[in-house]
Amino acid sequence: MIIVWDAAHKTEHFIRKASFKGDAADFGFLVPTPAQPELEESGNEAFSFLAKLTAPAKEVRPRPEHCSICCGEEVKSTKKSDVSVLAEKSVAGFHAVVLQTKSSDALAQWLKEHGYAFSPEVQTWAKPYVEAGWKITALRVEKDKRAADDARVATPALRMTFKTDRPLFPYREPDPKAFAQTLSAQKRLLRIFFLAEARYRGEIVHSTWSGNIAWANRLSPENRTETLRLLKIKDVDQPAGNWLTEFEDDWAYAAAPADVTFSPDPIRGPITREPIIEYTASPWPTDPTAYGLVALVVAPPLVRRFRRGKGRAR
Repeated sequence: MIIVWDAAHKTEHFIRKASFKGDAADFGFLVPTPAQPELEESGNEAFSFLAKLTAPAKEVRPRPEHCSICCGEEVKSTKKSDVSVLAEKSVAGFHAVVLQTKSSDALAQWLKEHGYAFSPEVQTWAKPYVEAGWKITALRVEKDKRAADDARVATPALRMTFKTDRPLFPYREPDPKAFAQTLSAQKRLLRIFFLAEARYRGEIVHSTWSGNIAWANRLSPENRTETLRLLKIKDVDQPAGNWLTEFEDDWAYAAAPADVTFSPDPIRGPITREPIIEYTASPWPTDPTAYGLVALVVAPPLVRRFRRGKGRAR
């Protein structure tokens, strides 16, 4: 995930790159946002570009001389009018519909009637968003008919731009344990690149978020410009020396109490990953036994030469 936060205009650009694996004819999911989002295709290349910027440095060092081998350290019926369709478009390989409703029952009925997977868990998940007046974007990606036998589906990155008082990541999910069983997965890594005017931290209200800052530092004006270009985002009103904060989270398949929100971190210093150490082989042996063998082979001829030379000198 990539989040670009425009603090001056309280606007969040939320970019996600989705891939799916399964035998279903199509895939879909729901994304809640506090305001109606604008949907546009973004650039996949930005993910690898930012990953290179935050990658650990590589340091080449000679092998320590104290060892010969260095070891590493190891549903209720409802009327269709109860749900308003605010926008509908095809974008980034998705058919997207932005919905607004005052009833989670109505939303569940709409999803069921339009072919989305429905369950009581989805209805329970949506209820707090619906009651808060949030918009729900229903996204569906259809598998290429020519690749019907391929269980993998990947789409271009999708950018959702919306107004919000605080930047956020929708962390709550409907029935995540059942989802984990469907994927036969034990765990997942959530990585969020967060671009803003300062270093930020993430938190869950009245709870503890398991995410941590893996990397944080200012971007050079050149790298900032290139990131926005790859994301297809027009320049935003932020200082040229933007901060990039990378979060890593071992996201558990368990019910989350709330979404993750972000705020400026009172700790302002940079954070970098531990360097990757690559040891170079020394041209000289580090095992004392090797030097003993050299002495046994080389020393006797040298002694004999020395003695012959000494005899001629006489």
